[in-house]
Amino acid sequence: MTVQTRRIVDPPTLAREFAKDFAAWVEKQNHDKISVALSGGSTPKILFELWASEYADSVDWSRLHFFWGDERCVPPNDSESNYGVAKALFFDKVRVPDENIHRVHGEADPEQERVRYEEEIRSIVSSDENGIPRFDLMLLGMGDDGHTASIFPYQRELLQSPRICEVAQHPVSGQTRITLTGPVINASAKTVFLVTGAGKKEVLADVIHHKGAFETYPASYITEGDVVFYVDEAAAEEL
Repeated sequence: MTVQTRRIVDPPTLAREFAKDFAAWVEKQNHDKISVALSGGSTPKILFELWASEYADSVDWSRLHFFWGDERCVPPNDSESNYGVAKALFFDKVRVPDENIHRVHGEADPEQERVRYEEEIRSIVSSDENGIPRFDLMLLGMGDDGHTASIFPYQRELLQSPRICEVAQHPVSGQTRITLTGPVINASAKTVFLVTGAGKKEVLADVIHHKGAFETYPASYITEGDVVFYVDEAAAEEL
């Protein structure tokens, strides 16, 4: 297990640096079915736009299979749909085969969709020696409450769930979501956190250095495999 931190001046530069690193990483993969779990948030929006505008022809997108670490239980055309945002900014503009895009059906019954999505993941993503799907790359964000994917501080039991996916609720809005669980996230070959904004600086310092209230923050438990935090200067102020 290695945990690295990359400090980058601001969100646009951070997205640009990761996009460059991502392209180099894809080149190094020696298999043709590369599994990537995407996240929502403001920095991924910048990343999607970069992929579409600057990497459409320089990355072999046909090798990549895209999933989501979490999704809001809303229709794909809802403004809050993580898939919908990625589609508008990225998939509609880049030649990613339709069969390589594995969205969460946010409009479906959450419990039925949890089961269906688990089956779809298992059909594409190879498993490790413990039978847990092993994504090649897991993209994550971190909230100012230390949550990651849709594993919130009050639902930390999802960090140990034996399931691939669970149904979660946002602690403030009560919005229903589907999220990958802690064991699946930790089983990933490579995990990248994209963290920006001064509002996260204290929590980020606790998470990375395992100090203070780190045990209350779900992001603190994502420590297996190759973990890299890309952080802007505002978020990194307390590091």
